[in-house]
Amino acid sequence: MSTASEPDPVAAVRDYYEQSAQREVERLGRPADGAIERELHARAFEEHLPSAPARVLDNGGGPGSWTLWLARRGYRVTLTDLSPALLDIARTRVAHASQQQASNVESIAKADARDLSAFPDESFDVVLCLGPFYHLTTETDRRRAVQEAHRVLRPGGLLIVTMMPPYMRLVSTVLEHGSASFTTGAADRILNEGRYDNPRPGRFTGGYLTRPDQVTPFFELHGFRVRRLIASQGVLAWAQTEVAALAQRDPDAYRRLLDLAYTTAGDPSIHGMAGHLLIIAEQSAVQASS
Repeated sequence: MSTASEPDPVAAVRDYYEQSAQREVERLGRPADGAIERELHARAFEEHLPSAPARVLDNGGGPGSWTLWLARRGYRVTLTDLSPALLDIARTRVAHASQQQASNVESIAKADARDLSAFPDESFDVVLCLGPFYHLTTETDRRRAVQEAHRVLRPGGLLIVTMMPPYMRLVSTVLEHGSASFTTGAADRILNEGRYDNPRPGRFTGGYLTRPDQVTPFFELHGFRVRRLIASQGVLAWAQTEVAALAQRDPDAYRRLLDLAYTTAGDPSIHGMAGHLLIIAEQSAVQASS
């Protein structure tokens, strides 16, 4: 997807995930990091996914956490990712799963969200992209990815995507780098270009940051109707450590707070400060032209 004189912008992203593969395996299980996201996403999937055994492409599915979740529920899943290290971990995890669960994983292969040519038109009922879109930093690449997702979906199929708003990343950048965030232009790039790069080895990089009000127009332009837009951690993105402590101290309050977080996750007033946004979009019969 790039020329010899123009390096692939995804290369740095692939390198990051190669270095942080084990951390990705653990992320959704960490109480102060991914546990709330996992809980709210699972509720959204249970509410919106078609019935099993629908076919799902877990595109950018990394170590296979959601692939295994889906396979356990009877969905037929194909997992793809850019990172060989993550794909190796996914293969090992599937090999150690129950026979019934493993049999629902149809294949695990390297693929790029911008090029799904390995799959025929109308191959899947659902395409998950819980990562690729917030690493596609050019409009051309985002357009390719959404068009490819539209192509491989059956009519009326679901595209489920995560994207990242800019403000939480802006604050975390200043907390990490201090005044250098301003003198190097990093803060300006986040605010004005929606672009985040971190030169430190092993740190999240190559991020594309999207204003919430830009999400629905983008997907509608490319042949999708947005069914639901929610904050992945609801109102709890800035309090995950405290919420994890609450789970130990008062499990009933924790469960009630998660219920509240999910029921209010669609409130537009919290979307701008979300860590991630989860978009559930339904494919229209005809794809919009580019």
